[in-house]
Amino acid sequence: MSSSLTLAPELQVHTWFNSDRPLPLSGLRDRVVVLVAFQALCAKSVSVGIPQAQRIFETFEPSDVTVIGLHATFEHHDAFNAAVLKAFIHEYRLKFPIALDQPNPAGPIPHTMERYKMRGTPSLILIDKQGLIRKHAFGPVDDLRIGAEIGALTQEAPALARSSAA
Repeated sequence: MSSSLTLAPELQVHTWFNSDRPLPLSGLRDRVVVLVAFQALCAKSVSVGIPQAQRIFETFEPSDVTVIGLHATFEHHDAFNAAVLKAFIHEYRLKFPIALDQPNPAGPIPHTMERYKMRGTPSLILIDKQGLIRKHAFGPVDDLRIGAEIGALTQEAPALARSSAA
């Protein structure tokens, strides 16, 4: 887990899929949030990141862990829009909520990706019950390790997370 803890910034989202409402992080403070950034045109996202997010979603209780996919288009902007992402989600039978990152008119990196200082996709971010970033990983993450880290965060007392931030 990371040694410096910061409050996770809210997601800046264009569109939500697999959710009947937006999912503000401030409304998820009673559970662990697994944020998985991906691009449908990124081979590692498709072969590693997305399947891992689906396994996490299927493994943990929704009352303990919320998985959020973040489609962050920072390349091939013209090839991707909400309709294409909707078809991708359907084809891959993804069940967890997925947000389409808000484009940034100032440059190619979309807003949420920039806020989190992501280096690319796939990226995985663990957010604890207090809304603090506890892990920020770029590239493949071992299933057993991430499962153990998520499990530990679900068992962590809220007071422990607060005292760790001090």
